[in-house]
Formats: sequence, structure tokens, C-alpha cells
Amino acid sequence: MKYICGIDEAGRGPLAGPVTASAVVLPDDFPIEILADSKKLSKSNRLKAEMIIKELAIAWSVAWAAPATIDSVNIHKATLITMKRAFEKLPSWVKDNCEVIVDGKYTPAIDVPTAAVIRGDSLIHEIMAASILAKTARDLWMEKISKIYPEWGFEKHKGYPTKEHRLKCHEFGISPIHRKSFSIGSFTDN
Repeated sequence: MKYICGIDEAGRGPLAGPVTASAVVLPDDFPIEILADSKKLSKSNRLKAEMIIKELAIAWSVAWAAPATIDSVNIHKATLITMKRAFEKLPSWVKDNCEVIVDGKYTPAIDVPTAAVIRGDSLIHEIMAASILAKTARDLWMEKISKIYPEWGFEKHKGYPTKEHRLKCHEFGISPIHRKSFSIGSFTDN
């Protein structure tokens, strides 16, 4: 049996924190009505969907690339590395019997048939599920790390370049989890 593995990422655009990717294989009878692009779901609906995905998926995984990796190779390469890590964390019996569909324009270097689909997180259920798992995992990580670095308010903006976040960076400088290769920019930008 051939499986479809959807892969998506969360956290390409933030100034701080990791980039996160998830790989998900869904069964044919999965309740697809709970799925959507993670950015279009409320936090509560994402969390409900996350629980159902983790319970019912044939296989799922989440992987990370730290800010230091992002700084050393760039965000594009770090994202592809993270997507490959997510795929590699799946069980062998799934990896050996699947095709991968990735959200976006580029695919990670993995040894199975792989395709990229622009806006796949709005079109393909497995990618929608991966989008949800990647975003909920990254958001939770940013909420937890905000207790260590409360000055920056990561629990609110999750590291994205909001006006508030930029103001905090100008006030406190950058934290150990900021991406040094990213520009903080002017705090008057939106």
C-alpha cells in the first residue's frame, strides 16, 4: 500500500525561535472536515485538530532547526533540513511505502518520490495536518521559552516581527534565541 505523506513547516518568518516541520500520513477515513491551513484556524481549533491528528494518523512526526542552524545555512536550507528530519523520524514501514507532498516550491532531499505544491496547506489534507502539527508545536515551544526570556513577550507574538516585538528588541537587544542573520528592522514598520 502506498501512503501519502504531507510535510509542512512553521516559523520561516519570525525573528526568533526555531523553524519547525511536521510529516503526517493520514488514514482514508480521517475526519478531514477538521483540517485547514493552520493559519486559518483559531488556536482552539488548531489544538483540537492536533489531538485528533495525533490520535488517528497512521504516522506523524515533528522536527526542528535551531536559530543557530538557521543563521549558519539560511532559512531556506534550514527549512528543507527540518522537513527531511521530520520525514526521517517516521517509521521505516511508512517511509518505504510512501510518496511525499510538500507545501511550497521546493522539496527536501529524501529518497522517495516527492512533489512540491504551492498552497498545498490549503489544498492537500496531509499537508494541512502537517501544518497544524508544526504550528502548534512551535507555538507551544515559544510560549514555554517566554518564561525564560519574558522581556520579549514571545508568548504573544511567537517571535514574528510585530511592532511590539521590534520595540522589545530595540529596548533589550536580542535574546539567545533570536536569529542573528535576520534584521530586526525599524520598530515603526508593520
